[in-house]
Amino acid sequence: MFPNLEIEQARNGHSNKYIAEKLGMSQQEYCLRKESGKFLMSEIMALLQIYNKPFEYLFWLEE
Repeated sequence: MFPNLEIEQARNGHSNKYIAEKLGMSQQEYCLRKESGKFLMSEIMALLQIYNKPFEYLFWLEE
């Protein structure tokens, strides 16, 4: 759903399991949230901090 999130995750060599642990959730839950785009604000803030990228970039939607 968010291609730049996928790109940054791959660029940094972060597995879904690694990010899920950083966010305090299961790998399955993280994958579901990535697919649905339904992150909590606290999770969004954590991802912005992990990747040090602006919201507009990291959560850009493909058209």
